[in-house]
Amino acid sequence: MILAAQAAAETPGFLSPSGVEIVFLLVGLVTLGAAVVTVTTRRLVHAALWLVVALGGLAVEYLLLTAEFIAWVQVLIYVGSVVVLLLFGLMLTKAPIGRSPDADSGNRPVALGVALAAAAALVWVVVDAFRTTWIDLDGAVQGSTEVTGATLFKHWVLPFEALSVLLLAALVGAIVLSRKKEQER
Repeated sequence: MILAAQAAAETPGFLSPSGVEIVFLLVGLVTLGAAVVTVTTRRLVHAALWLVVALGGLAVEYLLLTAEFIAWVQVLIYVGSVVVLLLFGLMLTKAPIGRSPDADSGNRPVALGVALAAAAALVWVVVDAFRTTWIDLDGAVQGSTEVTGATLFKHWVLPFEALSVLLLAALVGAIVLSRKKEQER
């Protein structure tokens, strides 16, 4: 009994966070702030740039959780590809650089209510789904390449391949639609 109390006193608890936990919290707050600014700004280009900050903050969070593979995938796929594609789309469509009057529809209270309801539902579903899940601390590090690859190719091969076919079909459809518009001119 005395040994257990001494061991508990020596290990840091909830009220004495480590440096990594403090950095995790600070990066999380910056990421949350960038995400809020992304969806509330009225300048489309600024929204895309704040999205880079939010997605980069998520990559740092993954690094702090020792999920290096997922962090680099986040940087390469989302920050490197999706945001660049979004910025090119904004530039090619000649989106307004300044304030965009179309960016505010006047439905902010309804949108806030829907966002809060969706967030509450998401938190409830995630907490309910992972309530009894235990992490094996002696096994391979969760989020490592080994565990991610084993999970992906053991349980998620079919959905992953179906998604890739769906994205390919969307890409071909976009090319066909753009070709028809060019021929009509």
